[in-house]
Amino acid sequence: MNKVLLVCATLIAPFNSMLAHANEEALLSEARKVATTLPPKLIVALQDEIKKSGPEGAIPVCKDMAPRMAGEISQQTGWKIKRVSLKARNDARAIPDSWEKAALEDFDKRAAAGEAPTKLEKGEKIGNEYRFVKALPVQPLCLSCHGPADQLSPAIKAVLGQTYPNDRATGYSEGQIRGVISVRKAL
Repeated sequence: MNKVLLVCATLIAPFNSMLAHANEEALLSEARKVATTLPPKLIVALQDEIKKSGPEGAIPVCKDMAPRMAGEISQQTGWKIKRVSLKARNDARAIPDSWEKAALEDFDKRAAAGEAPTKLEKGEKIGNEYRFVKALPVQPLCLSCHGPADQLSPAIKAVLGQTYPNDRATGYSEGQIRGVISVRKAL
């Protein structure tokens, strides 16, 4: 009888491994889809507001609209979604946890070694949840508020100083990693 159980266990183990791998691939695909939903919506909203009221008038889009958009995506998908950065502008929402921080630091090293920031992502099952982060490279549109501090307009500096007195999110150049979109889902 023990030999039969051993043979069955030997036959079932690879099947269980294949199922786990397929499930993890499905989670990665789903997480990637969720993470790539927010940035295009945010860019459109920023472009629209910049046309109406200039870059300084668009700061509330990132401050207020982006978290609302993320909340709507979370409600629609069941995934928690947020933006985090090593140089946070909003300490209440954008500080990475230890897993996100490690991923951000790894992304910075990989980008410095020549990997394309647009390709940097990480997904894995941790405990009873699946976590995924995707790098957010700085685009030309971002530089009005996130570029070198000495190149920001006086109006931008004034609004940022009033809205974010402890702002650390300047000094970037195009293509650098500004942060990540972080998504997670309980399993």
